[in-house]
Amino acid sequence: MQAQVLYKCQPVTEKPLVLTDLDKPLATADDVLIKVHACGICRTDLHVVEGELDPAGYAFPLIPGHQVVGTIEAAPAGAKLQAGQRVGVPWLNKTCGCCRFCESDRENLCRSPGFTGWTRNGGFAEYVTASADFVYEIPAALTDIEAAPLLCAGIIGYRCLRQCEMRSWAGAKLGLYGFGAAGHIAIQIARHRGADVYVCTRDHKRHQKLAEELGAVWVGGADETPPVKLDAAIIFAPAGEIVPAALKALDRDGRLVLGGIHMSPVPEIDYRDLYWERVIRTVANNTRADGREFIAEAVKAKIQTHTRVFALSEANEALIALKMDAIKGAGVLVMDA
Repeated sequence: MQAQVLYKCQPVTEKPLVLTDLDKPLATADDVLIKVHACGICRTDLHVVEGELDPAGYAFPLIPGHQVVGTIEAAPAGAKLQAGQRVGVPWLNKTCGCCRFCESDRENLCRSPGFTGWTRNGGFAEYVTASADFVYEIPAALTDIEAAPLLCAGIIGYRCLRQCEMRSWAGAKLGLYGFGAAGHIAIQIARHRGADVYVCTRDHKRHQKLAEELGAVWVGGADETPPVKLDAAIIFAPAGEIVPAALKALDRDGRLVLGGIHMSPVPEIDYRDLYWERVIRTVANNTRADGREFIAEAVKAKIQTHTRVFALSEANEALIALKMDAIKGAGVLVMDA
């Protein structure tokens, strides 16, 4: 099979992924073997490739990619999903099942987790293996390309919305900072629930225009202040300098949710801006329940993912485009382009 392999971490502008011929992977007794149709490109892939995550997690040589859609070719006996079924492979691919977090329905905080495209090979390849217990069935209503961005950008955006702890979504005022793959999906869920969405993003040509198309009631630059106080805000951009400004935009009892796995340093915060029971919290990974609930709601809400398609051979170019904010919506690698 062909795969894009990372042998050492480098800036994506140096094109560190190498298109390589490899043997088809062998599934263990607990895995499914999947023929990959498409794999979404996520900002976390940038962090993996450029070495911004914990070095202890890397297993070189590594195949990145963790928004995988494909068809099961082989499955262990007794698995819920069997050969011939179309499935999605997300970021979280393993938990210990026995730590206090796993035992209290918080497996996203597991002390011994595994991650697709980081601690084990991912979907920038024609085949991938994945734990049979951690894949999702993909509804027929979604095409491969539509489904791929839902498997991380969508699920993480969904968990960010959950962490907003909104008393009622009807008429709520939600701010989104950064408007890439996750933002353009989260706005659709929030609007389906009845919220008014205010978007701050730096890209005028692509991201601001898409935010307007998807129904934002106000769109401004990354350094602009929304015209109303917000009940909650989510920062999808990996830019810590946004935190103080987003915090200032919150109303009393507002929630600021940081949706990235990596972020640049956060500047000093004035306590007066945190006062009135405002809260800052991060989002770490997701649970399988998040994934199942989100996919069901995405179908119900008729989520439309806006995508730019790249061939597997163009993986380096796709990551460069993502880094330069040159993708409107989400990027997706396909294996048959």
